[in-house]
Amino acid sequence: MRIRLQKQPGNDAKKQREKEQRVLSHRTQISALLMLAMLVAGCGAARPVKYYVLDVNPAPANSPSAQIPVTLLVGRFIASHLYHDDRLVYGSGPVQLGTYEYDRWAEPAADMVQDMLVTILRSSRQFQSVSKVTGNARGEYVVRGHLYSMYGVDQPELVARFSIQLELYDPASRTTVWSQIYTHDEPVQGKNVPAIVEAMDRNVTAGLQQLSTGITQYFVSHPPQQAEPGK
Repeated sequence: MRIRLQKQPGNDAKKQREKEQRVLSHRTQISALLMLAMLVAGCGAARPVKYYVLDVNPAPANSPSAQIPVTLLVGRFIASHLYHDDRLVYGSGPVQLGTYEYDRWAEPAADMVQDMLVTILRSSRQFQSVSKVTGNARGEYVVRGHLYSMYGVDQPELVARFSIQLELYDPASRTTVWSQIYTHDEPVQGKNVPAIVEAMDRNVTAGLQQLSTGITQYFVSHPPQQAEPGK
């Protein structure tokens, strides 16, 4: 006599449900771990970028006895690619430079210094007009600049180093008629980036005002020749 055993459908269904629950639980754990990893990564990349500007605050202009009858154009400064970028630059030792990743200027340093010079020259009220070099701008003299240094460095005390050269170019004679260099290390009152920016603000403002005065003194010593009426 043969005895035939029959499988009970209820047991198979129960085992299938238990298997599905284990698979679902495993997937849930993996999803939770992935979400946690994404949150951790997101928190690590959430450091904010801080932007800084230099405060253009020209010294009060003395009323000139007679305005110098010349139009000045200020060209874009020659500078290292570091100063045509918005990252703040720092010095490390006598020959090495680096940039901050999360501390930046609101615009590239070379452009910012150019704008400050235009503002200071205009505020002096010594010249007939002052503007930046553009496609349709016309001027009798061009102020050209070379930005050499603009960074914080320990030497051994922390200072804000600023070095720039300006020259006055006469397109009519195709000659440079005046040139002057400003170089200064301004002490930093602190050990953080905002303190460096404040010291740099003082240094750049003082330097550009000194150079602006030098341009004025050149024209006082070399008065421009005015065209006679009717010519």
